[in-house]
Amino acid sequence: MTIAPYSHRFSRLWLVLGLCAVLGIAQAQKKPSATAALVPQEEPSTMILSDSLHFDDSKRESTFAGNVVMTRGFMTMNADALKLREDAEGFQYGTGTVKPGKRVFIRQVRPEVYEVLEGVGVRAEYNGKTETFDLIGQAVVTRYICGQHFDTVSGERVRYSQKTDIYEAFSGPDSANAGGRVRSVAQPRARADAAVAECKAKDAGLPVITPSPTPAKPAATAPAANTRRQPAPPVRP
Repeated sequence: MTIAPYSHRFSRLWLVLGLCAVLGIAQAQKKPSATAALVPQEEPSTMILSDSLHFDDSKRESTFAGNVVMTRGFMTMNADALKLREDAEGFQYGTGTVKPGKRVFIRQVRPEVYEVLEGVGVRAEYNGKTETFDLIGQAVVTRYICGQHFDTVSGERVRYSQKTDIYEAFSGPDSANAGGRVRSVAQPRARADAAVAECKAKDAGLPVITPSPTPAKPAATAPAANTRRQPAPPVRP
């Protein structure tokens, strides 16, 4: 179905479709240069595929249902239903849900740091006012660098803040872990830096240098069993 934005109503529809909310998880917090700060950042285009769409202009809400795939820049979200809304102050919010037994899937590619973030949860929520993204119920967020599995955070709820680039995880009865606990597995920072350096070298066509292991010292050889030792020579006065 194609919608042409000929009226004020459809103009508002496209405004709602431009929500950066649901697709805000784990965006790179890059410090702009003095020149870049003078140039307004262009918003990435948003595309949503679904089996149906209901738009309520009076409530500033759009509801997408049926095999929903939302793509915005390097961000992709898969869900069974997606509701987007905007409040009177202009802050934007989004909620993605799935049928029982399934989980919302979110994938964010950060090519500038060779990183991919993947998250799953029974429900996904974004709060544009606080710039936080939550995966709720059986929540798991995994980070990959150069295709290598690095960090994993899981619990009943995992929250990511765009402002601070901080993760939070919360326990609860619907946790992805036994006993409702929070679980975090993190690799050393040096390993992540080495993986990024390796990818940069490959992109530049340079040879990849891997540190050689320190050679082990030969172990002292013990005398074989039943071996008679030679007597030491006598000490002359």
